Amino acid sequence: MRRKDRLVSEFNELIDIIKKCDVCRLGINDEEVPYILPLNFGMSVEDDKLYLYFHGATEGYKYSLLEKNNLVSFEMDCDHELYSDKERGYCTMNYSSVMGRGRIEIVEDVEEKIKALTILTDSYHEVHFEFNPAAVSRTTVMKLTVESMTGKQKG
Repeated sequence: MRRKDRLVSEFNELIDIIKKCDVCRLGINDEEVPYILPLNFGMSVEDDKLYLYFHGATEGYKYSLLEKNNLVSFEMDCDHELYSDKERGYCTMNYSSVMGRGRIEIVEDVEEKIKALTILTDSYHEVHFEFNPAAVSRTTVMKLTVESMTGKQKG
């Protein structure tokens, strides 16, 4: 990273940034160019290991790509604030971001799927949200085991 003064590398600080984000962009390998997908997500930390959960329909292009290569990258950002100094003619954007990589797998076990969907839905609600159990069989759940990540903050 060019700007070491903006580096965020401490695990708990990275988790704090992630908690403020509401979209995670997943980069999946696709022959010539990356396939980038903005997704809602949930997260859990177990034994100092971060897991990100995503959901989707039961079929789609992303799944065929993940079958070929489940190594993915991700990015999320928040705290966007425009900063302008008209006298100096200076304009910039404040932000916080986290990016990383890991391996993604499709969650097949029904109990693990329910746990993941609960984590995901609860991350967007102030109180626990009871989702319709019929959705479990109609939903694909992906679990990203984060292998490395770094963050950056300005402002």
